[in-house]
Amino acid sequence: MVKLSAELIEQAAQYTNPVRDRELDLRGYKIPVLENLGATLDQFDTIDFSDNEIRKLDGFPLLKRLKTLLMNNNRICRVGENLEQALPSMRELILTSNNIQELGDLDPLASVKTLTLLSLLRNPVTNKKHYRLYVINKIPQIHVLDFQKVKLKVKKRCHYQVQRVVIYNTGQVV
Repeated sequence: MVKLSAELIEQAAQYTNPVRDRELDLRGYKIPVLENLGATLDQFDTIDFSDNEIRKLDGFPLLKRLKTLLMNNNRICRVGENLEQALPSMRELILTSNNIQELGDLDPLASVKTLTLLSLLRNPVTNKKHYRLYVINKIPQIHVLDFQKVKLKVKKRCHYQVQRVVIYNTGQVV
């Protein structure tokens, strides 16, 4: 395992990716913890942490420029609180092939109001009953979930079903 140090960040590949974003490539270093990211000097639109050993999505300083975070093939099982404060421009979060288990583990993502694309493919949570509706309800601004467009009728159905559950749980009759 390699510590995510300022030196590693400076030595890692940096380039303009196909969508013309500045990208920092930190793939495959077996990094266990997100730290020292202030050394990026907020110069990147995309950071690729794929194929590491990261267990928790947290530890970010304020990175106003960051729009895309690639975290596939890690060991992420927890999402930290207050991501929206550290990553106020994050629109895309790829968490494919991690270890997120429970629907409630996704709740901290609800505060990231800029998030429009999310992938949780190949996480145990995707096997939970009503997984897709739960995520769409928690993150209503999401446009793409697991690389499938979220249709307006699904959003409406989700809203209706959540209302039914709330009414049922409170004993109100409509």
